[in-house]
Amino acid sequence: MVVWYGETKTLPYFPPASVLLAGAFPAGGSFPPFCQYAILFVVCLICIMPRKPVRHCRPARCLPLSFSPFARSMAQIASNNKVAHKVQNPRFPGNNLPTSSGKRMVNHELIDKSEDSGSSDDEEFDGTVQADFEFFDPKPSDFHGVKILLQTYLDDKQWDLSGFVDVILGQPTVGTVIKIENDDDDGIYSIVTALNLGRYKDLACMAALKEFLLKACRQKDVFSKLSLFVGDQAKDVGLLVSQRVVNLPPQLLPPLYDALFDEVSWATEDEPTKELRSSFCFKFYLVISKIYKHKNADKQNGPSGDQTIVYIKAEDEIFYELSSWSFSFPLHTQLVRTDELKDYLLTGLVMAIDASNIPVFRQKLHSLIDQ
Repeated sequence: MVVWYGETKTLPYFPPASVLLAGAFPAGGSFPPFCQYAILFVVCLICIMPRKPVRHCRPARCLPLSFSPFARSMAQIASNNKVAHKVQNPRFPGNNLPTSSGKRMVNHELIDKSEDSGSSDDEEFDGTVQADFEFFDPKPSDFHGVKILLQTYLDDKQWDLSGFVDVILGQPTVGTVIKIENDDDDGIYSIVTALNLGRYKDLACMAALKEFLLKACRQKDVFSKLSLFVGDQAKDVGLLVSQRVVNLPPQLLPPLYDALFDEVSWATEDEPTKELRSSFCFKFYLVISKIYKHKNADKQNGPSGDQTIVYIKAEDEIFYELSSWSFSFPLHTQLVRTDELKDYLLTGLVMAIDASNIPVFRQKLHSLIDQ
């Protein structure tokens, strides 16, 4: 048996090395017994290597949470030039900050422990820790953590959220959750996946989601396009679900989305049935997200340009730029706002993105985070 990325693999029976190698090399060639078995061992490892091993990323320096020119400046003011990450962890004291799901969670700081930091074991512990993030396939034990992140996915609507989470966790080949390495609480810091609207159309949770979107859309020109997306074209549409704690290090975003779209591509080839493989051949993606929109944005004398919107998620600005259509709608759920955002309201944003634009999205996201 061989342990590979935490999984125990049982090797099949092999004949003697000399027999296996006899057909792979010309007659007259010979290898010492040790070399023969060394080569076979390497071949075995390659054969059992999973296509998608556990992925590991370590955060680097902190970047602003929003990336439009105006939002970037506001985020910089709010952060007071701090170079620290803050992530949820109920075991350490800290300030209660809202997550992207609207829940309030205890946070602690993540700082760069350089040689000149002057830290000492004798100093009083202030809740500052160093953490490593890891990517995992969704599994049933992630249910409660994912449900917390999605608590306000459809604003304050009462719907079958548990059923929706079950759908996400029931699709382990496409989707990723982020956790902290060796975290006893096994908390979920992010979930990203893509669900085929047509495949799950008969489920109560998907019917409620469809009803919510159609009711929220007040733009007549967009309503007809949305109706097609959730109706006749549903089998070609992937609902891109992406929720995370609001202060997750942005350096994790490029590998997170790269993993998602790579998995979608693999699923079109690797799923066991033709029906399943076809269900990941997305032509479009539908994104439901949230932004901060100026309360006077739609008025004639209101602000214009970049000052009307603050993107909570960096990638949403790119999605919006690449979207073929979109609409926004007011939300009943409002997060605690800073002084810089006192004139802004939390607003729902729905975007439709052609799948052909995903390579451009991935490139732009890498460029944005690498700046």
